[in-house]
Amino acid sequence: MSVDKQTDVPRRVVTGIRNGRSVFISDGEVPNAHLHASVPGFVTSVCWATAPEPKLPLDESDPALPGIAITPSVGETRLMIVRFPPDSVMADPSFDPAAAAVEQQVQLPGLAELFERENPGMHTTDSIDYDIVLEGEIWLELDDGAEVHLRQGDIAIQCGTRHAWRNKGTLPATMAFVLIGAARS
Repeated sequence: MSVDKQTDVPRRVVTGIRNGRSVFISDGEVPNAHLHASVPGFVTSVCWATAPEPKLPLDESDPALPGIAITPSVGETRLMIVRFPPDSVMADPSFDPAAAAVEQQVQLPGLAELFERENPGMHTTDSIDYDIVLEGEIWLELDDGAEVHLRQGDIAIQCGTRHAWRNKGTLPATMAFVLIGAARS
């Protein structure tokens, strides 16, 4: 992952077709990225989104601008890169969970509302998610505290389960998430 070390925002290169030829449409920082002030080291980047039936060639508008719902509707997709700081950031006495919740409501619409108040970090989405650890290590927690430790290069496939991501280490963990909106039966 190419990241500007000054901002921790991923670089995104988008290609398209003009006059029947392949071209670069854009090359720069992900426009929908946010360095969370209330959770130092927490960075969320919504890199791309697709409609239920994407069409080619693209119309060159950006489908993942700020304000887009993080949770995709059935058939839609979202690509996100997220950097998780160590959990110790949230255990620090200066951490303000109310400020973090407000910031997440603004920056993570559709997802922030799913976080359980009584079980911080736990949430359930109507999606199948391809989750890839790009850097560091992280723990995936499910119901009743069941968890698995994931390291760089590991992949988790989330199938609409109640879960939380826990960074029990001392260094940040960076993950790529592809969310595919699904219907529950």
